[in-house]
Amino acid sequence: MEQKDLGKSSLGMDANVAALLSYLLGFITGIIFYVLEKENKFVRFHAMQSIIVFGFLFVVGMVAFVVPFIGPFISVLANLAGLVLWVILTIKAYQGEKFKLPVAGDIAEQKA
Repeated sequence: MEQKDLGKSSLGMDANVAALLSYLLGFITGIIFYVLEKENKFVRFHAMQSIIVFGFLFVVGMVAFVVPFIGPFISVLANLAGLVLWVILTIKAYQGEKFKLPVAGDIAEQKA
């Protein structure tokens, strides 16, 4: 698939690469790119979506860790969902697509 030309980020890299990198380590790289990127709304959108989605999954995993019996099952599901979302979101970001997840994508769009 052909990539869209989204220009450069204020960090000097292609916007699609910066957007992909905002998902690389989940909400941690999301925070880094959201704070450092000042101009490119595409990069800021993906960084904020990364913060919301992977921050939420991190919290779910931590809460599930302390819930007896069903907690491990919830934790495995959260980790599996995180892996699937990570793959999809990194691919879509690299392709230059503004792929909005329900709820998280709307919030990220407002904050970008």
